[in-house]
Amino acid sequence: MMKLYHAATSVCSQKARLVFAETGTACESVLLDLTKGEHMTPQYRALNPDAVVPTLVHDGLVVRESSLVVEYVDRVAGGGLMPREPLAEVATRLWLVRTLAIHEAVNSMTFATLIREQERARRTPAEIEAWLASTPNPQTAAKRRDLMENGVESVFVDGALHVLLGMLRDMAAALDAGIWLNGSAYSLSDLALTAYVDRLDRLGMAHLWTGRYPAVAAWLSHCRSRPSYATAIESHIPAGAADAGRLAGERAWPAIAARLG
Repeated sequence: MMKLYHAATSVCSQKARLVFAETGTACESVLLDLTKGEHMTPQYRALNPDAVVPTLVHDGLVVRESSLVVEYVDRVAGGGLMPREPLAEVATRLWLVRTLAIHEAVNSMTFATLIREQERARRTPAEIEAWLASTPNPQTAAKRRDLMENGVESVFVDGALHVLLGMLRDMAAALDAGIWLNGSAYSLSDLALTAYVDRLDRLGMAHLWTGRYPAVAAWLSHCRSRPSYATAIESHIPAGAADAGRLAGERAWPAIAARLG
């Protein structure tokens, strides 16, 4: 049986859980509490040296990176979510590649708003620095330090908005052909993007597409209506967390809107 190491509100973990729910594939769940540093233990870092989630283990094979995880699970389950038609397959694989940058962008927006507020409220400056210094990748630590210090004024927020606006523009163009990104059939393209767009909405940032790209709003509603959404995302959101995220994003939105011009 597959074993999935994941975290409750991690967008990449949500993405991985979606493929298990959509394909009906069983797995052993190992839920890590990131606030307790369970992803930093030697045992977990032996599987994932970057100390990030998710990680999939199957018959001795270790699969890291959520896009690889979802494609691997889908293939083992029969490949029903990867389009067979060449153009749609290439479009899907491109979205899977693009989620690397999309994840970084959503991560930056989350750090600049919700995480910044939470950590500054519960840690001293020295504790925050120690927490940042424990990040294995120095570049990631430097980015997070800048976001913690500058919030939505960080240059990383400008970069994130560039990536996210491009994502939304291209999603809206793809949705001209149907309710899903590849037309009439739900696919790995939709699965791969659900958690990221959902997180932006939960951060009170639906302003990025409301009015401008109504097809994206309809698409998100369709994604949330699937049983997999309740299983993989909604059921793992702690009570009160949704309100905290939305309020943090709404407080930050005027400054973000000003950066959009």
